[in-house]
Amino acid sequence: MADWENLRYFAAVARSGTFLGAAKELGVEHATVARRVSRLEAELGVRLVDRRGKRLTMTPAGARIAVMAGQITGQVEAIERTASGERAEVSGEVTISAPPAFAAAMLAEPLVQLRRAHPRLRLRVLGETRYASLGQRETDIAIRFGRPTTGALTASKVGTIAFRLYGNPEYIASTTPEHRSFIGYDEELDGALQQVAVRRLAGGVELALRLNTAELQIAMAKAGGGLAMLPDFLASGDPSLTPASDEEVVDREVWLVFHTDLKGSAPVRVVADCLRDHLPRRLR
Repeated sequence: MADWENLRYFAAVARSGTFLGAAKELGVEHATVARRVSRLEAELGVRLVDRRGKRLTMTPAGARIAVMAGQITGQVEAIERTASGERAEVSGEVTISAPPAFAAAMLAEPLVQLRRAHPRLRLRVLGETRYASLGQRETDIAIRFGRPTTGALTASKVGTIAFRLYGNPEYIASTTPEHRSFIGYDEELDGALQQVAVRRLAGGVELALRLNTAELQIAMAKAGGGLAMLPDFLASGDPSLTPASDEEVVDREVWLVFHTDLKGSAPVRVVADCLRDHLPRRLR
C-alpha cells in the first residue's frame, strides 16, 4: 500500500514539475522530496518520473497516478478543513498571511490584543512575497490587494490603500523630471498595479533599481536613488520622503479572505472578526 505522505509529495512534484519547486511548496529540503518519490516508486513497483534533464518528465504511469494523487490530496485537505471548521474552542494555531510591510504596520496591534483576550490561541504570521494557498492550508486567513476570483473563498473588503510616487525631497528638488530614475519591484511582481504604474511613468526606460520588498524601496528612495510608488500608510509621515506628484495615485483594494470550509472554525472566525473590525478603521 502506498504511504499517504509519499503520495502528497509526489502530487506536489507533479504540480510544480521539479523537486525544487515541490520542496518550496511543502517547506522541506529538495532531498526529502526526491527521497519520498523514490519510496513511492518502490512501494508501487513502477517508475513515475524520468529524472534526466533539468525538468522532470512524468512517465505514462506517473502521469496517470499524478491525477489520482492530486484528487486524493484535495479530498484529504477538504477533510482537514472541515474538521478544523468544526472546532468550537478558541485555541490552537491560526496562520495569517499578508504582504510583509502591511503585516508589520497593520497587524501587530490587533493580533497582540487578540492574544491577550484568548491566551490559548496561537498565531502564525507570514509576510508573503507570493500568495500562500488557502486551499492547501498554507494559510488560514490571507490579506490580499485585490479580490480573489477563484476558489471556494469567503472574502470581505476591509479598505483601500493609496499608492503614489515618493522620493527624497532634495532629490526631487534637484532633479528635473526627464532625468529622474524610478524604483520598482523585481520581475515577479510586474503584474501588480503599482508596478504597472511605475513602468508607465518611466516611459519605457528600464527601472534603475529593482527590489523585492517595499521596505527596500523606501530605503533606496530615502537615499536619493529615485522615485518609488509607495503606500501612503508607510511613506506619508516620513520627513525623508515627499510625493513627487499628487496626481499619480494608484488605489488598491484590501481584502480579507479565508476558505469557506473554515467558516465554522471558532479560532479562524475570531481572528477574522478582529481584523475586519480593526483594519477598516486603520485604513481610513
